[in-house]
Amino acid sequence: MAEQMIRITSGDVEFLARLEPQKAPQTCAAFLSLLPYENKMIHVRWSGESCWIPLGDFDLGVPFEDATAHPSPGEILWYPGGISECELLFPYGPCSFASKAGPLAGNHFLTIVEGKEKLHALGASTLQVGALPIRFELV
Repeated sequence: MAEQMIRITSGDVEFLARLEPQKAPQTCAAFLSLLPYENKMIHVRWSGESCWIPLGDFDLGVPFEDATAHPSPGEILWYPGGISECELLFPYGPCSFASKAGPLAGNHFLTIVEGKEKLHALGASTLQVGALPIRFELV
């Protein structure tokens, strides 16, 4: 099976990411059904160098799969909800995924494979500028 790739854009910054169906098959399939997906991302409060898309009580209908609390830069997580609200985590540097309720773990379903050198600048800009638009679409 060929790899499925997702284009992620925020302003004039573009990334290419690989879906990880071997790690999180249900999350990948459900996320594909949302595409194209647009939202705004903001800087995290407790997790270190990461951005997030807060999704409140949104239910993607997926269980925890390949859940991790320490994603590497460019390893995008889907947190299905539970202890904290549903969210998409977009790490750009050292990250220890957490909320005001404590440590969290999310499904690693998407990995940036092109444009990683732009991650830090984009992430840091959310700290300085505030919310930035973000779009995910199938390539």
